[in-house]
Amino acid sequence: ANTCKPVPKNVSAIVLVSVAISSQYQPTCAFSGPWIASRSRHAGLHVLAAGDDEHQGDTRRSVLKKAFLVAGSLATTFIESEPSKAAVGLLPEFSDTNAILQGVTINVADQSQQESMISFLKDAFEFKVLRQRKVGTITDTWLGFGPEQLSIPSDFTIPVSSFNAYGGHASIRVRYDTQSSSVFYRSGDAAPGDNIAYLQLGVPQYRVSQMTKNGGNILDAYGYVSVVSPSGLPIRSIVGIRPDPMMFVAINCVSVEDSRAFYQKLGFTEQEYPFARPSNGTGPFEPAQPKKSIYMAPSNNCMGVLLMQSKNKKKVTPNPVVESLNLVYTPSEGVDTTDERVVTDPSGVSIAFEPVERFEAEEKATRLPRGVANQ
Repeated sequence: ANTCKPVPKNVSAIVLVSVAISSQYQPTCAFSGPWIASRSRHAGLHVLAAGDDEHQGDTRRSVLKKAFLVAGSLATTFIESEPSKAAVGLLPEFSDTNAILQGVTINVADQSQQESMISFLKDAFEFKVLRQRKVGTITDTWLGFGPEQLSIPSDFTIPVSSFNAYGGHASIRVRYDTQSSSVFYRSGDAAPGDNIAYLQLGVPQYRVSQMTKNGGNILDAYGYVSVVSPSGLPIRSIVGIRPDPMMFVAINCVSVEDSRAFYQKLGFTEQEYPFARPSNGTGPFEPAQPKKSIYMAPSNNCMGVLLMQSKNKKKVTPNPVVESLNLVYTPSEGVDTTDERVVTDPSGVSIAFEPVERFEAEEKATRLPRGVANQ
């Protein structure tokens, strides 16, 4: 369950809030004074926000200013900032960063949608089931293109093994709660919200027939494919080669500059836009980087976010299917990491923070033997 906790006296000026710009948003707890929003390790995400009576008339600019302060406090207080200690796991690619964007968590409405989404990812794009866990009423299934572990797998051999046998892969976490009555998405509809433009994949091949067979809604399939998955997550897939085919999450922003400032506070930096094909966006099979967009990531070796200007410059609507983007980080010494911290960006996208030690322990405990769930 979600909780609101007073900030310890030895932690200065931390207000961890979730800010949703949508006019439909309603805060789930109200308070005056500094608080930390948190959730239990296995509970579903319910966005928390600061909001007592004196804040109800805040302008969008003042709300964003508070969100930036929150993001900055979170990054400087909870995430290790000393260069000598900046490392996430044991992979050399992550030896100079204190955080990585590890994946995305999505909600499904029922068991049928859960099964359709898993089959859709496996059959259409060749995702593999990496991990599974059931705690109470919640079943989590992680899918990706290779091991998530933050070390070099024991069976990886240079130069014999392929990219998909190396560690550090991102994942999609499909979450199903049997007690939930929410209908996040109905098959065949457009995506239920527009803040998530798409998850971009760069894969050696994809199968449009398997997308439609498993409930995908094809939007465009000329050169590359745009599809709304059976769960309501929009996906854009390009035939190409990437070390990890999960490239980035594209976010529609009311203000790209506001979103850039927010992610900078979290330690993301502007990176060169990634391509999956040698033509670098000049041919018909992979589009160029969208105009006036900004690509950011906490490391140039992990997935990132593409910040794009929304056509509606007044608001974007959060997609309830996307529970969170998942950031794995190295915490500062002495920081309490019992509860998972969650913050929401200016577009209503939640970012969940998980300390690297906990991620590695749970990844190892829930990891499936290679090939077991992919027969």
